[in-house]
Amino acid sequence: MTLLAVGVSHQTAPVALLEQFAMGHDDTVKALHELVGTDHVTEAIVLATCNRVEVFAEVDRFHGGVTEVSRVLARQAGATVEELSPYVTVHYEDQAVTHLFTVAAGLDSMVVGETQVLGQLRAAYALAREQGTVGRGLHPVAQRALRVGKRVHTETGIDRAGASLVSVSLDHAEDRIGPLSGRPVLVVGAGSMGALAATTLARRGAAVTVSSRTPAHAQRLATSVEGRAADLVRLPEELAAAEVLVTCTGARGIVVGTEVVTRAVAGRDGRPLVVIDLALPRDVDPGVAALPGVHVVDLALLQGERTAAGEHPAGPVAADDIAAAHALIEAETALLRAERQAAAVAPTVSALRSQAAEVVDAELLRLSTRVPDLDARARNEVARTVRRVVDKLLHEPTVRVKELASAPGGVDYADALRALFGLGIDAPVVAERSNLAEAVTVDPDELGSQA
Repeated sequence: MTLLAVGVSHQTAPVALLEQFAMGHDDTVKALHELVGTDHVTEAIVLATCNRVEVFAEVDRFHGGVTEVSRVLARQAGATVEELSPYVTVHYEDQAVTHLFTVAAGLDSMVVGETQVLGQLRAAYALAREQGTVGRGLHPVAQRALRVGKRVHTETGIDRAGASLVSVSLDHAEDRIGPLSGRPVLVVGAGSMGALAATTLARRGAAVTVSSRTPAHAQRLATSVEGRAADLVRLPEELAAAEVLVTCTGARGIVVGTEVVTRAVAGRDGRPLVVIDLALPRDVDPGVAALPGVHVVDLALLQGERTAAGEHPAGPVAADDIAAAHALIEAETALLRAERQAAAVAPTVSALRSQAAEVVDAELLRLSTRVPDLDARARNEVARTVRRVVDKLLHEPTVRVKELASAPGGVDYADALRALFGLGIDAPVVAERSNLAEAVTVDPDELGSQA
């Protein structure tokens, strides 16, 4: 089996393209089952956030797996595989593990060091478990990724330098209108991002109002931050009073139109309005940015700032923190590699010992028929002696194959062991490795880079 990571993110794709990949709960469930229903994908986790849509999968063929995952992604985006290919990244085995760990740690985020993606990965893994699309291959990988993400945030100083998209966006607002303490802020959306926004605003002392398509959700979130809830139909009036609008719904269309904001601006007596749109696809009509007195902060702006600065919008992350995080990820990747390769040789070791036990049993039965008069005590001693000899002969090769499996290419030793002892399971393994070798030979530079 082969571990793959295939997807698109803010690192390679513009926000306009990422909007096409926007996935709700039902979309993700559909994609999970579509993936494991293909010929080559056996397990899958779909991580869909506002900055990325990536599939982590166990596949039985490299090329076949990449093709099938790409087709599912293309269907979700309403595009062809050829149209998406310039933006898709493919990572393989150790590179896939390292990439997943880097994502979990917040090192691959638009805002380096942010923690929200770790919760999103946890939710993606939980959904895949619920849908039965993860098994013995992906369980340890996902669990280790969650552990690595937590370790990076607790054992390095990445949190001191990092921030969430919400925090960076609110920094933009404060740069424009000053501190938010005591200022009225309207949050539209009561999901996970809305809750993060409301909580962060409350910590900054803002007077938070929450509005949502589900009034009960809005009321619950508003109560949790000592704010108030407002009906969504009152959006123009609430906008007229607010200093900042933060919108982050899961809607598939425009929630805040240009006409609504125009009406709100007319009642503001010239006061500026900061609109923060953290939704994907976007909630706010692009025409809002052209209105006088309105400053829009959205994902496209944040992406552009990071690209221009070569760093996250909040400023440079401490080099020591980044180095410490990458060192931890490298060590954890090596540990997981050893575990996965040891697990890969376990069937070979088990088959070898089973074959040896069958040979011993057959020979002892043959001895009992050829020497029927052998007394029970002598028969038992012979049996113990033969089994000890076999165990000693097998001890070194089975221990060594497990040790060697932890090194790169270690599965080759298991293949050799299968062939040498005629275990009858070497042919499929050899064929699989041949395909992987072909993949590397055909395009080695593309593994772990743009596909």
